[in-house]
Amino acid sequence: MSATPCRADHIGSLLRPRSLKDAYKAHAAGRLDLAAFDAAVDQAVREALWMQEAAGLNAVTDGEFRRRSWFAGFVDAVDGLTHRDTEFNFMEAGEAALSVPVPHAEAPIRRTRGIATGEFGFLKGVAKRIAKITLPAPSVIHFFRGPDGIDNQVYPDEDQFWHDLVAVYRAEIAELGSMGLSYLQLDDVPPALLCDAKIQQRIAQWGWDWKRLLDRYIWANNEILRDRPAGMRVGIHLCRGNFRGHWIGSGGYEPIAERFFNGVNADAFLLEYDSERAGDFSPLRHLPAEKGIVLGLVSSKTPQLEEDGFLKRRIDAAAKFVPFERLALSPQCGFGTTVGGAPMNEDEERRKLELVGRVASAVWR
Repeated sequence: MSATPCRADHIGSLLRPRSLKDAYKAHAAGRLDLAAFDAAVDQAVREALWMQEAAGLNAVTDGEFRRRSWFAGFVDAVDGLTHRDTEFNFMEAGEAALSVPVPHAEAPIRRTRGIATGEFGFLKGVAKRIAKITLPAPSVIHFFRGPDGIDNQVYPDEDQFWHDLVAVYRAEIAELGSMGLSYLQLDDVPPALLCDAKIQQRIAQWGWDWKRLLDRYIWANNEILRDRPAGMRVGIHLCRGNFRGHWIGSGGYEPIAERFFNGVNADAFLLEYDSERAGDFSPLRHLPAEKGIVLGLVSSKTPQLEEDGFLKRRIDAAAKFVPFERLALSPQCGFGTTVGGAPMNEDEERRKLELVGRVASAVWR
């Protein structure tokens, strides 16, 4: 079995088509009833699957079309969680200027219904390729508001917060496994942000030690995956933030690579590598022999289409540290991490995914 679940992959979210945006607006305004709205979403997912399959991708998603953002589906579905402003703004014109709502624990955290089970139930019935489900990693629920992310009247002991949060994930993963999910991706942004010296300094002002925090996040990932079904492959996606083409942090993976790659009990790591902010490939030398890397070389932050030859040369460069048979290719992040999407159109998105499929097919014949 290959270390990576597939050779031509993508991170999960896709641009919402105009038909889907119109359906959301009409439903919110009361002009479209729930049955008609659900039918519109289902059709948009079908069309997204056809596009992914035609592009040559080996794993497909529903585009995260049933979520307001890549993590909002989790927050909306879990009792005790809500959204409040982040402590880590996205960069615009060289300044940390763009604020977004992020997870906040305001009450005891409980799973009272499925989180992504409904998404997978439909997806597995229509997908012809590997059906992948994405979830925000536990770190995402903890990190972005700093010490104010957990109401200390609800959780005076942070260990209880982690106990409750891990229980939610374990129940969800168990149900997804019982439904037949074979590929789970955890989107784990905070560990990549800990590679940024400025962010390390920022959280030190709160009394947080970034190395201890990294160990906590590794522990949390392993706890939620402890009893995953034997047939479920798990990929961990690391990036430095992605909101309509904007980002939060910079810095290569070296500060976390050895501990994270060896410490997390996942099959593969899907890594952002589309810009110099991600550093070089040398941290890949820390990857243990049984694990794989999905190289995020195609940018979802710009409509400019990369050249086939450029991607092949980049894969060759990575192969100096990890053998070809343990590598795969993807975009560096999702295209529709929020409803606002990325600074490109659907045709440009499709060509990016076709590029991934074409190059992966040529490299791993």
